[in-house]
Amino acid sequence: MLKIIAILILLFPTTVFGDCTCESEDTKHNKEAALKYKLGSIASILVAGAVGVSLPLLGKKIPTLRPEHDIFFMIKAFAAGVILATGFIHILPDAFDNLTSPCLKENPWGNFPFTGFVAMLSAIGTLMVLELGILVHSVISGISLSASQSPETIKPLMVALSFHQFFEGMGLGGCISQGKFKFRPAANMATFFSLTAPVGIAIGSGISTGIFNAAAAEILIYMALVDLLAADFMNPRMQSNMRIQSGAYISLLLGSGCMSLLAKSA
Repeated sequence: MLKIIAILILLFPTTVFGDCTCESEDTKHNKEAALKYKLGSIASILVAGAVGVSLPLLGKKIPTLRPEHDIFFMIKAFAAGVILATGFIHILPDAFDNLTSPCLKENPWGNFPFTGFVAMLSAIGTLMVLELGILVHSVISGISLSASQSPETIKPLMVALSFHQFFEGMGLGGCISQGKFKFRPAANMATFFSLTAPVGIAIGSGISTGIFNAAAAEILIYMALVDLLAADFMNPRMQSNMRIQSGAYISLLLGSGCMSLLAKSA
């Protein structure tokens, strides 16, 4: 099943790219500006992942930096709101536009809702793989960012992926810390994780946006709801503390609201 999903996701973008020949599509996008943001996103996401992995290790000596500190519940809720709005408001509408474009042939693209289909497969695939899913959705989201030719899409996705890498890095760093690995294997794991999304950005150069936008949108939505919000809001510590709970709800609304407002300005 996973092999079929991977083949569909990898092969469909090539088909879309080959079919889309409308010149009007190219004139909408400032490729030069998009390239500038792509290069900036590599640095931003790389640093965010590296810092996230390092914090739990530093938390052994600096208690304030420990991931279980109260303030991190609020920060993670804000990040989840940003990621959720990025998936729903910024990325998914672009995927619908890409895959219903008049540039594409009516058969098969006009005869089936491929955007929803790919999003559904992405959610199922992420659910079927928990630890591997971290790497897979990092790479696919990076590919989606690189495949986009619109600065208006790249900017919010860069913010969401930076948050994503930061908090996924914190989770991985916590596991490394608890596992008491020696320096070299710990450093190798941290480095490998930090490079996943930037590698995805490199892989995605020149690939069409539609399929990967649909996949990345659903992965971001899944990650925000399941990996960040569900894990924290089901935490007994949050459920027994109304102050933390209220702060997390406010942070969630602020994060999603701010990122939604960016869609209006874009």
